[in-house]
Amino acid sequence: MHSPRIVATPAAQALIDELRARHGDLMFHQSGGCCEGSAPMCLKLGEFLVGDSDVKLGLVHGVPFYMAKFQFQYWEHTHMTLDAIPGHGGQFSLEQGTGKHFLIRSRLFSDEELAHLAPVEAAP
Repeated sequence: MHSPRIVATPAAQALIDELRARHGDLMFHQSGGCCEGSAPMCLKLGEFLVGDSDVKLGLVHGVPFYMAKFQFQYWEHTHMTLDAIPGHGGQFSLEQGTGKHFLIRSRLFSDEELAHLAPVEAAP
């Protein structure tokens, strides 16, 4: 069994469920740019075109999570937890206006997790 690269807290799962009920299928992208680009952006599936410069880390609560390849080079040894906390989301992220926003909490993988990491996928 593979160790996941990203998981979601119950608060993030609840916000994902709320946004999915309101908007349909979702996706996440984290570009690593300045300002809002450094936070995970929740979008309608297909609203943001991913490509050769992105990787798919996996599914988080059933939602594909993509990251820019250049940023993944910094995060590849890091387990990520998607959380939702009070505050305002990025202006392009679907959680804007909910009073909550997504953020990533991280820690280094253990040696055991590194030995069983889920592979990243090329973005479609």
